[in-house]
Amino acid sequence: MQQPKVFLFDLDGVIVDTAVFHYQAWKRLANQKLGFDISHQFNETLKGISRAESLERILALGNVQISEAEKADFATLKNEWYLELVQQMTAKDVLPGVADFLVQTRAAGIKIGLGSVSKNAKLILERVGIADAFDAIIDGTKITKSKPDPEVFLKGAHELGFLPAECLVFEDAVAGVAAAKRAGMRAVGIGTAEILTQADVVLPGFEALQLANLLNRPELNQ
Repeated sequence: MQQPKVFLFDLDGVIVDTAVFHYQAWKRLANQKLGFDISHQFNETLKGISRAESLERILALGNVQISEAEKADFATLKNEWYLELVQQMTAKDVLPGVADFLVQTRAAGIKIGLGSVSKNAKLILERVGIADAFDAIIDGTKITKSKPDPEVFLKGAHELGFLPAECLVFEDAVAGVAAAKRAGMRAVGIGTAEILTQADVVLPGFEALQLANLLNRPELNQ
């Protein structure tokens, strides 16, 4: 396969780790408004999923029935609590090695895009000081379908003017890797191979990662 011309990055768990903020906000909502608790393990199933779908899964977990109006109110409230935590973020919240890897990517002439279902993606990138590193930001305000639907990555490729086969996706969630594969793109999983089984390559993170070494991996050149 050809050398990738575009890198598309998920946000949560790849660029920054805001999963803990989502968990704290959802947990607070479940505790204070729904009358039950959610575990870290359950929270893992919400990775890469939209706010509305996450709420549906939480309601199903607690076997709670509420009106559509209440769902909208609760989703808004969760987001307000989440944003309170996001406002405290700084450049120190960028995950180890990410900033350097983005510099290497830019120097190699590879386009950089974000593909996140988060509606707060641009705000977060600005808070941590790396928004300017991205040539395109596709987030929850530009899509109608959650991962594993490939819409977010296909829109990223389209906005940057490249074919799916020319794109390489970086994802930490099973749903995100599935979305990349459905889009016809190669995928680098950030995490563990036991979980990210569909990824072409799995890395623990970006720390000390050299772009040339990644691009020379045989799994990406078959």
